[in-house]
Amino acid sequence: MTQPPLLVENLTFKYRTRPELAIENISFELKQGELLLIAGSSGCGKTTLARCINGLIPRSYRGELSGKALLYGKEISSLEIPEMAQIVGTLLQDPERQIVASNVFNEIAFGPENLGLPRDEIIMRVDQAMKRLNIEYLRERETFNLSGGEKQKVALAGVLTMNPSILLLDEPLASLDPASAHDALHAFRGLADEGKTVILVEHRVEDALQIKPDRLLYMEAGKIKYLGGIEKLPKEIDHTQVKLPAPWVVQRVKTLDKVEETARSHKSTERGEPLVVFEDVDFRYGDEYPLILQNVNLTINRGDLIAVLGPNGAGKSTLVKHAIGLLKPTRGRVLVEGKDTREMSVAQIARVLGYVFQSPTHMLYAPTVTEELEFGPKNLGFELEDIKVSVKESLATVNLTGFDEYPPLGLSFGQQKRTTIAAVLAMRSKIMIMDEPTAGQDFANYTRFMDALCNTTNGKQSILTENFASTLFITHDLDLAVTYANRVLLFGDKHIVADGKPEDVLKDTDMLLKYRVRPTSLLQLNLDLFAKTGEFLPAESLTKFVS
Repeated sequence: MTQPPLLVENLTFKYRTRPELAIENISFELKQGELLLIAGSSGCGKTTLARCINGLIPRSYRGELSGKALLYGKEISSLEIPEMAQIVGTLLQDPERQIVASNVFNEIAFGPENLGLPRDEIIMRVDQAMKRLNIEYLRERETFNLSGGEKQKVALAGVLTMNPSILLLDEPLASLDPASAHDALHAFRGLADEGKTVILVEHRVEDALQIKPDRLLYMEAGKIKYLGGIEKLPKEIDHTQVKLPAPWVVQRVKTLDKVEETARSHKSTERGEPLVVFEDVDFRYGDEYPLILQNVNLTINRGDLIAVLGPNGAGKSTLVKHAIGLLKPTRGRVLVEGKDTREMSVAQIARVLGYVFQSPTHMLYAPTVTEELEFGPKNLGFELEDIKVSVKESLATVNLTGFDEYPPLGLSFGQQKRTTIAAVLAMRSKIMIMDEPTAGQDFANYTRFMDALCNTTNGKQSILTENFASTLFITHDLDLAVTYANRVLLFGDKHIVADGKPEDVLKDTDMLLKYRVRPTSLLQLNLDLFAKTGEFLPAESLTKFVS
């Protein structure tokens, strides 16, 4: 009898640095050519399960492991790493941890080179992987200068060149623009149809449903809550924990007979004084490089809740790095509260603007979460008592209370991301700028901190948000813009191509698709109901307007 590609029996694991079980009594079997979607809230054990499947547990992560995980009948812990790498190809949540080469071609060729394959075979595999992901244009680029989404695609191409029989994809869509995510998902479906076994760990459940996964494994608190088909919404799945298609949510809320009044106030359209001004800004990294920004003019006012949308590599992160002074314009100028950033230190700007990087590993360094959060306020000269209050409230806002003494780099990717948001929150800057705040986040957690940051929960304010004048977030999650923004910037062709109210910018489907933004079911439902609602609302709040 042929052994299945993967068999997991009563798998339980506890990290050495954590008191609680990360996963408990996990059992399932995968067939060849099956595409399994694994979903659940941040920290529920999805990544730990993935580490058990690819052998990182117990090799790289220590703790107490029991139960069995078998690849084609062989214990994973007994396999050598080169043998493992040819069976299970892993894409990590954070591509920064996966990329080792300075050049894109060399990065993608790295795995086959280590297998000692002939040069012609390596080049053929690299070309095939790049073509499948539509990234031939990146072939000669330096990996350092890639956007987060481009790095994600390059890391995925590197996995594909190893030609593994099992693909383990941990949040592969996290940094991808909607069109790239759509392309990647259909590539995964194609690989499964060709006989690969595909394990897709993903928070963007609505996107993943497009390719009809064979089964869904839904986890809560380290355990399997549901395992089966997903033609309709299983009753075991909590719609407040995972972002689902808007019609499913509306149907669930109606079934519960609990049509809630929206907890969100009307998004303020009042705009105060200018806080950050871009004047005719051009930018390139050097004379030998092309322009990344060209003739950018932008004013961020008090009261703005801005969503920045656009394709991977368009220059969105470069734009906001100018606001915080990490980059200086090649031409033009950027003013923060009337002062040219060329004449301000990064520390001076930090009092006005707090910035959450796309990759949490770019920010985290301290031995404990508390020390991580204390670092900024201490350097800004906060009083000790104020620092304690800031740290406590910041942890509560991002749902990390109780994680005070944990090592930040020992947390899940989603928890690391929330730690970086909390670290910037604790500094009490006037303007919060976040690059992909929902990457690695489950729906419940990002709803919680976005409600606090955008001050949409019945006007409640905390000591952290009472001084907030404006929030700007770069995102590939269109529903984030629909739900929270009062202003949308669409960025492409090196400049801002659209700037206005969400209902004005997001109704232009042709414009969105041109810049790789794909409409979602929540956007469509909001557009259909706008005459009744007068504003964009989350799915639960739309239920009372659906007959």
